[in-house]
Amino acid sequence: MATVDITEKDFESTVTKEGIVLVDAWAEWCGPCKRFGPIFEKASEDHADVTFAKLDTEANQGLAGALQIQSIPTLMAFRDGVMVFREAGALPPAALDDLVNQIKGLDMDEVRQQVEQQQQ
Repeated sequence: MATVDITEKDFESTVTKEGIVLVDAWAEWCGPCKRFGPIFEKASEDHADVTFAKLDTEANQGLAGALQIQSIPTLMAFRDGVMVFREAGALPPAALDDLVNQIKGLDMDEVRQQVEQQQQ
């Protein structure tokens, strides 16, 4: 599956759906973002069962602010509507592949329990 572009309008509906969604927050002027783009695109082809979404922070400044994105690229991962990973900086191909495989292996019942405990 190729990457999809998301905006403020469809961000929430995209990340809250069932399955895994990786979001690359980027900007056109960002050198590291440009270098990470092809790595992200290749991973989307290798993991057709995962949604790979790109969020242009310049075109969606309100959402970038709401997400408190202070450094780009920022990679966020959601599984079944729960954010399970967030980190600024580009990942090399092997690390991105490893991250996707780790997310696939998560016990989501345990993750939801941990999230619930943190919110109390």
